[in-house]
This record gives sequence, C-alpha cells and structure tokens, in this order.
Amino acid sequence: MPDRFPHGFSWGTATAAHQVEGNNHGNDWWDWEQHPGAIRSGERSDPACDHFQRFQEDFDLLRSLHQNAHRFSLEWSRIEPQDGVVDRAAIEHYRQVILALRERGLEPFVTIHHFTIPRWLAGMGGWADPTSVERFARFVELVVAELGELVSYWITINEPTALVYQSYLAGEWPPGVRDFDAGARVLSHLLKAHWQAYERIKERHPRAQVGLAHHLRNFDPFRAWHPLDRLVALLYHRIFNETLLSSLRRGSAVYPLSRLGQASGPAPSQDFIGLNYYTRNLLRFERRARAELFGQRVNRARAPVSDQGLEIYPHGLYRWLLALRRERLPVYITENGVADATDTLRPVFLLDHLRATLRAMGRGSPVRGYFHWTCFDNFEWAEGYGLKFGLASCDPSTQARRLRSSGRLYAEICRTGVLPDPPAGGG
Repeated sequence: MPDRFPHGFSWGTATAAHQVEGNNHGNDWWDWEQHPGAIRSGERSDPACDHFQRFQEDFDLLRSLHQNAHRFSLEWSRIEPQDGVVDRAAIEHYRQVILALRERGLEPFVTIHHFTIPRWLAGMGGWADPTSVERFARFVELVVAELGELVSYWITINEPTALVYQSYLAGEWPPGVRDFDAGARVLSHLLKAHWQAYERIKERHPRAQVGLAHHLRNFDPFRAWHPLDRLVALLYHRIFNETLLSSLRRGSAVYPLSRLGQASGPAPSQDFIGLNYYTRNLLRFERRARAELFGQRVNRARAPVSDQGLEIYPHGLYRWLLALRRERLPVYITENGVADATDTLRPVFLLDHLRATLRAMGRGSPVRGYFHWTCFDNFEWAEGYGLKFGLASCDPSTQARRLRSSGRLYAEICRTGVLPDPPAGGG
C-alpha cells in the first residue's frame, strides 16, 4: 500500500446547485417541496446555504483548507427559465463562479445535471418525455459554447440510477411515481442524454474530459448460504450497477433498457469514471416486497451506521475501485461522505475510506481525485436540513459557517497527501 497520495492528486468537495444556492424557485424540486409531507422536516430549499450570493467567500474557505479542486453543478432552470429562452445573467453568474475557482487555484469539475429539471420540462413529463433527450442536448450545447473555454472536466449527469430509483420506484422524489417500466424508460432517456452530451462537448472541445457520476453500491446477500438472498443481491447489482456501466462500455443499451428498442451511442463515452460511494446493502428475499424487486434491506448486527441509518462500510469502496479497473479509465471519487451531526463518525470515516483508496491504488486502481460530500451542511433533498454531511456546519437561519474537526483533518490531508493515525476516541 502506498504511504501517501501522489503529487497532482485532486482534493476537493462536491455540491449541487439546488442544495446550496437558495432561491431556486423555477424547478421541479421547488414545486415538490410545496406538497405537505414531501420533505420529512417540512423545510424548503430556500435559503439553503445562500451560496449563490456567498460563493466567493465560500471558495476562500475551501482554498484556505488546501483544496485544489471543486465539483459543483449548473442549475438548468436558472439558465433556461422557459423552453428555449436563455437568461444571460445566469450564464454570467456561472462564468464568475468558474473564474472565482480558477483565481484560487481550484480546478472546476462542472456537473451539468444534478437531479433538478426546469418546471417547464417537468410539465411536459420530465425525463419520461422522449423530447427531453434533445432538449438536454440543446442545453449542453449552450453551456459548453458559453463556458467551455474555462472548463476542462465535465460531468454530464449525476447518479442516473439513484434518480430513477427515488423518483420512479420508491416514489420519494418528484414526480413521485412507482412504476418500474416508467423508470426503465427514464433511465433509457438519461443514457441517451449522456451520449448526446458527450458528443456535443467533444465536437466543440475535443480535449475536454467528460464523465458521468455513478452511484455504485455493494449489494450482498444477508444470508450468504440462501439461494434467494443471493439471487436478489445479484438482481439488484445487475439492474442498479451494471445496466448503465455495461451500456456505456458497449455503446448500446443492455437489458432491461434493450426492451425499449435499440439505442446506441459512442463507445467509449467516458474519459473518466465518476464514483459516488456511500454504503452497501445487505438484501434478504421478501416475497411481499414486489415493488422493491423482492428485496428487503437489512443491516448486520452491530454494524456502524450513519445518522441516515446506512452501514459504514469502507471496504465497499475498495471493492468498487478494484472492480472498476476493468473500465481502463481514470477514476475520480466524485462523492463520499457520511451523515453525522456530532462529527464523531466523520473523522474515522474519512480516514478509513481514504485508506481503502490508497490500498486500491496500490493494486493498480487509477484513482486521480477525491471529492468529499460535502463542504457545508445543506438541503439534503427529501430529508431537508436534518442530515449533516458538511466538513463545516451551516445554519440556514444565520448562514454562519463553522469548521468541524473533520474539516481541519481533511485540510491537513489535502496539504500533505498523507493519512495520519486515526484520532483517539473516534466513532
């Protein structure tokens, strides 16, 4: 195992526009937040972290913490508030965001789509509408024409499978549908949208690096000896992990997307793999859980868990980094973090996952960077402000930022590239 991360490694944090900016009132999520019960706490995403106004001072803090990269997203509904209508002020805002990062020596990793869509597109059926693919491609052409000279790294879409699961299987995100066939159609459209985006970016900037942020999770049988538990775990893995990876690798849609007709795109259509890793699931066969593909998620006894109830399993990151060697592409860990309001779990979580990363790199995993989720506590989608993922706290009522111990620890790792021993008394 290497004893330090290499020179030139990308160290940063990741955010999403709707979760931090505030005042995003033109998208499907803002409308969703108005429905009673849609957000567990009843809270809304405005003001979030007021990052739209405070990005300069926020980037000053990130630079002072020795970060050299930052991942953020563009808010589609700001740039194109009506179908085909461009807000030039919004374009200029994001230009200033990118320039502010560059002035501080932070490499921008720009996510084009991070879960939210404009209200006008949602009214047409959102990603379930086949025309959404071309409309997204048009949006990509616009932002790349306007901002592409300033950006070397593009992430087209964040976590397509997570979006499909939460919105079309669990029904907890807009549009709140529970329909497997509709989810498959949406995933097919997201795949095509990525292919279109990749081609549009490369046409204008052939040297730009383009990837997709994959939510990858380990699915293991709860009872390794039980054939139905093993079958359910394999089914989950193939649908939620392998469908997208295999389609992108081959340049053609694989099952279940292939049921919707032939679809093909460029292969390869990724210059790097974006890996979002948080946890694993143990699955037990449950015949009554038809909507969940007959899988019941359980935690092993005495497993360490986050405030979200998810198992803390650093070995899963190691497993995925080894598995992704087959893609023969550089890997950026584009999200990794833990819900931990007291900051007792996060320091050890951080060290254990970075140690797993170094182990994988020692076995040939081409990891080029790590982006912690996230820099500041923010609006965590259906969970509201209740889950705390930040290296720094952020009080939405006062907008005060306070660096946590884990933030100071991460700053020292970013500065030296060396992992210290775990702090005494960590979670």
